Amino acid sequence: MKLAIVGTGYVGLVSGTCFADMGVEVTCIDINERKIEELRRGVIPIYEPGLEEMVLRNAEAGRLRFETDLAQGIDDYDVIVCAVGTPPGEDGSADLQYVLEVARTVGRHIGGYTLFVTKSTVPVGTGERVRAVIRGELDRRGVDVPFDIASNPEFLKEGAAIEDFMEPDRVVVGVDSERAREVMERLYRPFVEKGHLLLFTDIPSAEMIKYASNAMLATRISFMNDIANLCELLGADVDMVRRGMGADVRIGPKFLYPGIGYGGSCFPKDVKALVNTARTKGYDMKVLQAVEEVNGLQKQVLFEKFRNHFGGDIAGRRVAVWGLSFKPETDDMREAPSVVIIGLLLQAGCDVRVYDPVASEEARRLLGDRVRYCRDKYEATEGADALMLVTEWQEFRNPDWDRVKGAMKRPVVLDGRNIYDGEELSRKGFVCRSIGRR
Repeated sequence: MKLAIVGTGYVGLVSGTCFADMGVEVTCIDINERKIEELRRGVIPIYEPGLEEMVLRNAEAGRLRFETDLAQGIDDYDVIVCAVGTPPGEDGSADLQYVLEVARTVGRHIGGYTLFVTKSTVPVGTGERVRAVIRGELDRRGVDVPFDIASNPEFLKEGAAIEDFMEPDRVVVGVDSERAREVMERLYRPFVEKGHLLLFTDIPSAEMIKYASNAMLATRISFMNDIANLCELLGADVDMVRRGMGADVRIGPKFLYPGIGYGGSCFPKDVKALVNTARTKGYDMKVLQAVEEVNGLQKQVLFEKFRNHFGGDIAGRRVAVWGLSFKPETDDMREAPSVVIIGLLLQAGCDVRVYDPVASEEARRLLGDRVRYCRDKYEATEGADALMLVTEWQEFRNPDWDRVKGAMKRPVVLDGRNIYDGEELSRKGFVCRSIGRR
């Protein structure tokens, strides 16, 4: 089987590489010529554990190619997968201009049966819009070429994307023809043979499953952050509360960890898009609006703890920030809590020193020279009045606390991810503030 994946961002590159690793002939296509040239040289534009090795292996085997022109050789592909970006507009709606442009290209150039698969995160109804665009281009050409539309949403976690793709909880495919179903069954046969669930639905339901799934996970995060804040006021310990809740099989333990809010490319964008989609139908999604509001406020919690500890006297104080990416094992800083926290610190006149294992270059693009970028976690703590743990990278879990204390001006730790034992740090002479703990 030959597959074209349009878009070499996070979803497109990971998906294309994993399909190639399963024996499919994949061409990844992107209009960014510089990115394609770098990919041909083995330069990977994103950080994802294991991806570089997999790209190189499949490129050398001839199963993975990189091109800039979808139209060239378009009829060689059995399936065309659209994985271009759908950035949020000012009202939170998903911007579909890139998806629809791919559809126009398909309609202008296909000469035989084509299956157009949408893997980009798109609102319900996009499949029909894509169908109309392709049909319109075929009508302008005066030809009647058979084609089908399918929806195949992705459920990849950054930092574990390859594992998620190769060992999925489920593969969701929305189709409305038997022919499209047969093609997608053939594409995903290796996964089914390994025992993974291949769930076929109608196209609108597949589009909705992606948004509903991310909205539920975001809701669990904001709910636990709300509970954590109340625990602090009532003198309860959110870790004990979390364990007690998670032991209920109806609830389960996942996504019940309090912290400083969610970020990244999916949850914020998808929650906004779902709220906007509902609004266009005259429906007000009050729960998800509250999820958004809680998440926005939660990103300020660590700064408020810092300010309250020093009684508001924070201008000129030096703060060490450990972690910049929105989660470990990625360099993605989209909607990252660190951006909000650092912005508040700078606005208050603080001297900010930061360290992240992989996201420093992305941070330079976003923050410029307003902060000092450090070579390691210990350099960041030199002369600091407080240390903020923002991203729970593995290397931050067991630092040399004696070295940290010796470097800091004041031994104050603000644990935004509840990875430290507050009593242990107290015995070492630190003041430790965390989320939802006594």
